[in-house]
Amino acid sequence: MESIFEQMGGTYHKEGDYLIPDLLPPESCGYEIGKYGRMRRRFLQEHHRSIYTGLLLSGELYHNLAEIEKSCNERMDTICAALARQEGVTEALKASDQMEWVRRANSIRSRAEEIVLHELVYAL
Repeated sequence: MESIFEQMGGTYHKEGDYLIPDLLPPESCGYEIGKYGRMRRRFLQEHHRSIYTGLLLSGELYHNLAEIEKSCNERMDTICAALARQEGVTEALKASDQMEWVRRANSIRSRAEEIVLHELVYAL
């Protein structure tokens, strides 16, 4: 007689006299989870435990974090490029006044990161 777990495609392995279900997470998609994916995971763990647990148990957590990471990186590039054009942060400025260029570039990056965190990482 098969159990419901076996009927759904689950398998067991034997350890001593006990049958232990094989509950391994699915293979990763080959994408490295970076800063934004880790921030999203921590946000879900601390503030939305049920969503985190649901994603983890369904095997979708890693895929979700990879999507968030990819979206955040693309959005950062887009926002930084747009703000740099808007504020005149160019290679000419970099050649003439490096410290001013660094100051403006860091300001743009900080503002873009705040936008990305608010829109993608800390949103449901």
